[in-house]
Amino acid sequence: MVFSIVVGAHAQVHMNFKFETPYGDNKAVGKYAEINGAKIYYEEYGKGEPLLLIHGNGGSINSMGNQIDYFKTKYRVIIADSRGQGKSEMKTDSLTYVQITKDWEGLVNHLKLDSISIIGWSDGGIVGLEMGISGKAKIKKIVAMGANLRPDSTAVNGWAVNEVAKHKKEVVLKIKEKDISHNWKTEKQMLGLLGDQPNIPTKDLSKIKAKVLIMAGDEDIIKNKHSLEIYENIPKAQLCIMPGETHFAPASNPVLFNEIAYKFLSETFKRPDSNWTKWK
Repeated sequence: MVFSIVVGAHAQVHMNFKFETPYGDNKAVGKYAEINGAKIYYEEYGKGEPLLLIHGNGGSINSMGNQIDYFKTKYRVIIADSRGQGKSEMKTDSLTYVQITKDWEGLVNHLKLDSISIIGWSDGGIVGLEMGISGKAKIKKIVAMGANLRPDSTAVNGWAVNEVAKHKKEVVLKIKEKDISHNWKTEKQMLGLLGDQPNIPTKDLSKIKAKVLIMAGDEDIIKNKHSLEIYENIPKAQLCIMPGETHFAPASNPVLFNEIAYKFLSETFKRPDSNWTKWK
């Protein structure tokens, strides 16, 4: 849903995105791949089973530096700037989650990855679910943090819906005024993702073959009942609503977030049942 456009721009001011390794600007490992007509920038760290890290709206590789630091000692971490963000080209005037999903699937093919796991935050969580639904990449496990299926108030807290609508009007006005203080056309496309997308039918979640962990903060931008809806409609899923946390937990409390995500990724999947009448 939201990373930097609505409230993240303010949240990032208070979050430390400085790391010993210059994630997102690491000339030693940074590469470009031509995917679906655009140059997509990506970096790789560590060895082992491939783990994709997918950032949120308006973010970049650096936004998930806390996850790179933690998981690069355990997996082959692959992280890219999603289309139109960071160093990756936009090359469209109508950005969609479907397009971003195809780009990530293209990167998987480009790197000839047999099977993958995914940690997606916000928009990245949406893309992770979309990849699971499409089935074009073999996915073992997906951790989707702060993801939503719809952009309206049935899924997203009303204040965020209102902020997106308000900001969209401001951006349209800036474009009409031919203001050049910012790349308003790109921001309009980012807001188009937030305000008009995604539009994933709940029934499509049944297509996901991967094991999935749905995560959210108990004071997330995404409504708790919506995270529950997503969890209940995925065949093999677990749910984690983190107490006292927000949509920004991967950055504001990375120790908790990373440990929960790693536990899910590293352990054998179980969906236990409290019905003791079955315990025979």
